[in-house]
Amino acid sequence: MLTERDGPLKALLDLSQSARRGQGRVVLLGGEAGIGKTSLLEEFARRLGPEFRVLRGGCEALFTPRPLGPVQDMSAALDPHIVELLARTAAPAQMFPALLKALSEARGTQILIFEDVHWADHGTLDFIKYLGRRIGVLPALVVLSFRSDEVGEHHPLAHVLGDLPSSVVARLNLEPLSAEAVASLARAAGRPAEGLHRITGGNPFFVTELLAGAVAGAKGGLPASIKDAVWARMARLAPRECELLEAISVVPGTVERALLQSVFGPDSEEIADACVQHGVLTQDDHGALKFRHELARQATLARVQKNAQRKFHAKFEAAIAAAHDTYPLSRRVFHSAGAEDAARVLEFAPLAARQAARLGAHQEAAAHLATALRFASAASPELAAQLHEDWAYEAGLSLSIDEKVIDARLRAVQLWRAQGRIEKAGHNLHWLSRLHWYRGEAAQAGRYADEAVHLLEALPPGPELAMSYSVRSQQHMLNDRMDEAIEWGTRAIALASQFGETETRAHALNNVGTALLFSGRPEGLALMEESLALARANGFHEHAARVFTNLAEYGVVFKDFALAERMTAEGIAFDTRHDLDAWTHYLVGRQAQLRMEQGRLHDAQTIARGVLGLERLTLVMRLPALTVLAKVRLRLGESDARALLQDALQQALATEEPQHIVPMRLALVEAAWLSNDIAACDEQLSFLDKMDPANFNPWGRGELAVWRRRAGRNDGAPAADTPEPYAAELRGDAVAAANAWDRLGVPYEAGMALMQVQGAAAAAAFARAVSTLEAIEARPAAQRAREAARAAGADAKLPPLRRGPYTTARRHPLGLTARECEILRLIAQGDSNRDIAARLSRSPRTIEHHVSALLEKLNAASRMEAMLRVRNEPWLVSADNPQASAEN
Repeated sequence: MLTERDGPLKALLDLSQSARRGQGRVVLLGGEAGIGKTSLLEEFARRLGPEFRVLRGGCEALFTPRPLGPVQDMSAALDPHIVELLARTAAPAQMFPALLKALSEARGTQILIFEDVHWADHGTLDFIKYLGRRIGVLPALVVLSFRSDEVGEHHPLAHVLGDLPSSVVARLNLEPLSAEAVASLARAAGRPAEGLHRITGGNPFFVTELLAGAVAGAKGGLPASIKDAVWARMARLAPRECELLEAISVVPGTVERALLQSVFGPDSEEIADACVQHGVLTQDDHGALKFRHELARQATLARVQKNAQRKFHAKFEAAIAAAHDTYPLSRRVFHSAGAEDAARVLEFAPLAARQAARLGAHQEAAAHLATALRFASAASPELAAQLHEDWAYEAGLSLSIDEKVIDARLRAVQLWRAQGRIEKAGHNLHWLSRLHWYRGEAAQAGRYADEAVHLLEALPPGPELAMSYSVRSQQHMLNDRMDEAIEWGTRAIALASQFGETETRAHALNNVGTALLFSGRPEGLALMEESLALARANGFHEHAARVFTNLAEYGVVFKDFALAERMTAEGIAFDTRHDLDAWTHYLVGRQAQLRMEQGRLHDAQTIARGVLGLERLTLVMRLPALTVLAKVRLRLGESDARALLQDALQQALATEEPQHIVPMRLALVEAAWLSNDIAACDEQLSFLDKMDPANFNPWGRGELAVWRRRAGRNDGAPAADTPEPYAAELRGDAVAAANAWDRLGVPYEAGMALMQVQGAAAAAAFARAVSTLEAIEARPAAQRAREAARAAGADAKLPPLRRGPYTTARRHPLGLTARECEILRLIAQGDSNRDIAARLSRSPRTIEHHVSALLEKLNAASRMEAMLRVRNEPWLVSADNPQASAEN
């Protein structure tokens, strides 16, 4: 009987009915250990009708959790194909869509209960994230139970829960029992209630154990009340029952009866049944056993001497070995480590790590390798070197790039050198370069890249040298040293072709193509297209995302807005489809930059704010959006613009990359010029003058030259590769410059150029500048144009000064109508077309037409992708987006 749980139980039942109507949800059921989550879920499952199918799976406190452990528990009830995929450790790209398909095609409403997800492996967390983003359109309810007091802000589960769309998440947190409820339970058990609530804190498990006969004490890591409660109950059991409980206590989670019989002997069945009858153990539908509560297992384990624990672990490992392939490798690693059997750990941990990595469970792979490293002193030198190398790779992917990862790479270099394996040492030096680059440590990154190349070039050419060349090329490209990027990338391409290294070729083509394009050489486009084709054909998703991002940035910077529109639309859709969040946010920031260049300042501000409003973005993910927001606020004349510009500059300087630093320096020149502060202009121009000219692409050089001229410096004729709008102004023909800007669709720059006109044509130019700038609400620039006209005595032809707020009609950044925005908001909430038709009083066919048009504008292949777009870009349905029309 549940006590004080009517509210959460009703909430679960109501959510299950919503799921039955096709509005799937994710329930986050939190609470401390022993609070009654399992009891609540059992009662919830008991009350569901036959139209629901309940699938349950649990996570276990193994040293390294089973990859996709809960899914393995559920697999037999899902689909034979799922069982087959799990057996061969299929990659997430195969596994997750197959699971989704099995759920969507199953009869009835699916209730998926994932218990103890605070112990979940990385693969399970990835699946939760994958499923949670798509649950809104499924007739399914996912319930995740976890210990909320063990999930801090840095816990992997916290990151996954934070990434789930808020529209499909319901949070339930079980509170401790009240003093009145505890007193009632004590009376029912015929025991005194005095002090019971204070000792237990209202935790139902604590209460139950103490009422079962505990006497409070104080020793060990577990609460003394629980330890004593468990031990008191065990004192009333037969000796063989206690022995069996002590043997099982070394196994988190469930123990199969066949395995227990191998470990404990033929009488294990009878003894286990007795423990179940006593209420100490429970069994699932297959007869597998586990402690009624994890705290009871831990308290029992605390009774077992270390030598005895090692013996139990060794017996379980031997029993699992005798069963051949029935049990996952992770369990062999766990028991081998518990038995301190170095040989078996070193045999099985690397295999288990590779298996986990294939599933995308990189945290678990790192954990297995960390277990192996505990026994590295017993490993051969070659194996020890490989363990350090592999652990550094997996930990760098899944944990963090900290000193431990760096040290592991350095140790691998040392060990490989000692064995004369120079190619392996070079491989790890190349990785050290990449690790330091990720950390923003440019000098060390360059030093290790040079050392890797030098070392590997002394050997016969091989695949390691090819990727080292490509990484060197990428570093030069990111730092705007394009000639060097092309040189190193070309070498990488040649070697990659020689050794059939498709991934290295795709990586290097991207670097060289980007360097060529930003050097003003259009032949780079063909290389980028080839890189993208290779990446998409071979499933190199991150490499494809790099191409979309680099081409979108090129299109914006070089004012090829058609290319920029296509690359941002296709790239954001691709990134969303493959859950590449980091690339999505970066590319959306570039989309904001595109809107700014087009003079759509409010659209740019909306998009940039949408990105910056997301949590846990890295510096690189934030920077494009922050740069745009700072410049847009400047052009709109907002009071926070200067502070934002300085913040963006400091963050750009932290990257040490000119591609981020130069635009912010130029933005501060613009801010100073608009304020008529020539001294501040000179200060920023001096910083830019000190930079290597090679750090500037043709458009950057042209912009710098124009600002130098506007600040009173005359550098003579424009360079041969200066783009026409800048070249015209530098030749003294500002009207031609403005016309060129208008042809490109860049109104702000056209207005700024018109302010440079002198002589008889000035009056008409100033009037045109004011009209252009006020039309896009660029207030400071428009005001500067009016002041210049007055100073030149040419203010008679200016349009009347606007009073009050601007009323320029604006539209949605992606061209969505008001009705389409409303429909998108309902899709994001999980409503079906029929639901939307009923809400909006429209026919289902009309709604279908709207949805089809909406998906086309979003470049989304399905409603599910549209939901993911809203999750990544909440501004899409923001209430403050003005619409052009409210089509019906």
